Amino acid sequence: MKVIIDREACIGCGLCANECPEVFEMDGENKAVVKVDTVPTDKEDTCKTMAENCPSTAIKCE
Repeated sequence: MKVIIDREACIGCGLCANECPEVFEMDGENKAVVKVDTVPTDKEDTCKTMAENCPSTAIKCE
């Protein structure tokens, strides 16, 4: 699975980076970025939850 972040939509709340630091981090502009090309299998459910809970719907799972 891949995760994509819409930087224009990201409000920098940090929820994704706090809950799943193996996949997400905040950059110098306080925007979320994806740290991995492919989400580890054991983190897929967490990433889907982050996409569902993102307050600005900036996270998409493929």
